[in-house]
Amino acid sequence: MNATGVRVSEQAQETEVDPSIVGACVILSVCFVVGAPGNMLVVWTIMRHVKQRSHTVLLIMHLAIADLLVVFTLPLWIYSMVRSWVFGEVLCKAMVYVIYACMYASIFLITIMSVERFLSVRYPFASAAWRKKRMFNKILLILWVVSFLLSIPVIITQVLDGDNGQMYCLYREYKSNTEEAVLLILESLVGFLIPFSILVFCYGCLYSRITQMSFRSKRKSTLLIVSVVIVFALCWIPHHIINVLTLVFLYLEDSQEQKMIEDVVSAMQIISSSLVFVSSTINPVLYVFAARSFCTSLRDTGIHKLFRHLSSTVTGEGNRELSFVSKRQSSHTNTSRCCMESKAQIDLLVDICNNAATDENV
Repeated sequence: MNATGVRVSEQAQETEVDPSIVGACVILSVCFVVGAPGNMLVVWTIMRHVKQRSHTVLLIMHLAIADLLVVFTLPLWIYSMVRSWVFGEVLCKAMVYVIYACMYASIFLITIMSVERFLSVRYPFASAAWRKKRMFNKILLILWVVSFLLSIPVIITQVLDGDNGQMYCLYREYKSNTEEAVLLILESLVGFLIPFSILVFCYGCLYSRITQMSFRSKRKSTLLIVSVVIVFALCWIPHHIINVLTLVFLYLEDSQEQKMIEDVVSAMQIISSSLVFVSSTINPVLYVFAARSFCTSLRDTGIHKLFRHLSSTVTGEGNRELSFVSKRQSSHTNTSRCCMESKAQIDLLVDICNNAATDENV
């Protein structure tokens, strides 16, 4: 998948199968073999075995759905890389549109997951209002709608092109350099830089608290979410680096420098495209590793216990936090009452002594 608009070099368009293409096909095949059943397992496990789902578990389920939509496109991409795109321009636009919508949805889901973790640790009472199920469902609906709206430019600009009778669903066609620059900046800002800045802020503030958490389960769940964030960032950074290089390419006047950037982008395209699909495959693997402590047999991966654990610990820890604060407030109230009662008794004794002294003087 090429989302940059930079022309693929002639070497990449040769009819002979390039070794890098073979490597990419192998990677994409592994992604499909692992990602499709892995993400289906996550969705099925949550739907089947987790009755009371916390917001974290619901976000994980929606993230798995987004990853599934991306992984299901892999067989067509693999075939088109080996042969050519024979499925028509409509399907080309639709597939790239779905991939970009899932990209936005994934980063938004991970951002909400991280913000919720930040609020639950630092401000447990402030986040109580938006934790209501109806409010959360509205947030999820808005998230998906915004993701599909932000991906509309892909439908307009994605085209089929090629030579020697072979077509490729690899090109974006823009009316001007300004249009291309605006869309690339929007994609990288909204789809990566702004959400990732929020993620860095949240986990930067939580860093000192994660190691000091009194509840081990909360620390484990937080570290699992951090690992999902890190993997997502590593998989998508090359794609957005290409966007930045394309912006530089558009406004360079030196043809030699343009040629150098074009060669770098062409070399990075296969790697970045493969990593995009790796991002949609790796999360189930992370969940399986996190669920190892719950395994009871080779047939029982423990992943359903992990998700039930995430739901129960979020609710349980919230109740314990509320209970702790309530007890502390109750203790403070009792202490204040005792102090007031003691002060009243002392004042009464003082009054008695003063009255006795007055009687003696009289």
